[in-house]
Amino acid sequence: MTVDIRDVEELVRGQERWRGRETVNLIASENAQSHAVRDVQNSDFMARYAEGHPNEGDQVNRYYQGTRFIDEIERAAKREIMDLFRCRQADVRPISGNAANTALALALLRGGDTVVANSTDAGGHISHNLVGVFGRRIQVRGQTLTSGRENSVGLYFLPLTEDRYHIDAEKAAELIERVKPNLLVLGKSLFLFPEPLAELAPVCQSLKIPILFDGAHVLGLIAGGEFQDPLREGATYLTGSTHKTFPGPQRGVILADLDPADAEASWTPADRGVFPGSSSNHHLHTLPALLVAIREMKAHARAYASQIVRNARALGGALDAAGVPVEAKEFGFTKSHQIAVNVAGFSGGVTAGRRLEDENIIVNYNMLPGDQDPRNPSGLRVGVQEMTRFGMKEDEMGELATLFADALRGKHVKEMVTRLRRRFAEMQYV
Repeated sequence: MTVDIRDVEELVRGQERWRGRETVNLIASENAQSHAVRDVQNSDFMARYAEGHPNEGDQVNRYYQGTRFIDEIERAAKREIMDLFRCRQADVRPISGNAANTALALALLRGGDTVVANSTDAGGHISHNLVGVFGRRIQVRGQTLTSGRENSVGLYFLPLTEDRYHIDAEKAAELIERVKPNLLVLGKSLFLFPEPLAELAPVCQSLKIPILFDGAHVLGLIAGGEFQDPLREGATYLTGSTHKTFPGPQRGVILADLDPADAEASWTPADRGVFPGSSSNHHLHTLPALLVAIREMKAHARAYASQIVRNARALGGALDAAGVPVEAKEFGFTKSHQIAVNVAGFSGGVTAGRRLEDENIIVNYNMLPGDQDPRNPSGLRVGVQEMTRFGMKEDEMGELATLFADALRGKHVKEMVTRLRRRFAEMQYV
């Protein structure tokens, strides 16, 4: 009996056509993958299991037989990503950046512990916060995941400077010394500027507090030398997603550069947090794709990351000039792939996001500092990494800003957006 899947195939074709050739994608957490990355994902590995670490010679580390080819790929992915990031430890098994954070939460935290992190309204990822994995991991019976109460879990938020887009390093150091957390989490989801890691690392080192730098959004910028270098600035762990500014498959990674004397105490728990802690099999069909993406980034990361940052700053300036307020103007809008657009004057983030989508500009609504309701925020988070991959540069950011502003004001610009997109249909590196 033949199974009819024509409707499924048509939906997939529709997605490829609409999002791949007709829209301008400005989602800050997405990217497009090369044909090489995509092609190697459809393989027999999709059906297989490989728990544990690759076998080494006669040493059996896997819990399944038949893994010799994936063993070679996993070994190569670890070796080559360590080379790219100039570090001594890597775990390429997490299936997302959030899974990498979960592994470290399982490894490092227990009920009743204390964590210091960025709040969600200041750009922190929800996984860092009260209802995310870090808050839930340190919760004990009787404690609430609501902040500001006498029985709240021990999760404290980093103090900010007046502009609320930068951590106040002096006050943060005072907070760390006062509460002596079991873990400091840096990095954000709305991530415009580097964190004061180098300033806070000595305080944490003196108190033996590990630092987790969540580089999910900026991993590709770090690889290209265009943001900050967390492992050289004092982070114990660097986690990341491999599908945002690092344009690979949807996976995650944990990196560290620990001396052999520290590796036993700090890397062994992380290893166990990945397996058996947060995963068993790790979606083997996307691991060859990660290896391909690592090699692409070894060749192209510096030029790609540099153009991303130039484009983001150009788009911020052009939007602001077009009368659409962009946050952090006094700091040049951004030093990453993202800008934060204030659309409170355009009926808020949800309405503005839908209006732009109707005109084939894809963004996501996002909290800005001071917002209270994540379902009704005043901002849009905009990222330029995918359109940069397709060859758009500063001049195109100016064109895009005009279309963006017109769409927010109710003009119909869909055809012009699609024409712009079709001028940039081919990836600039594969």
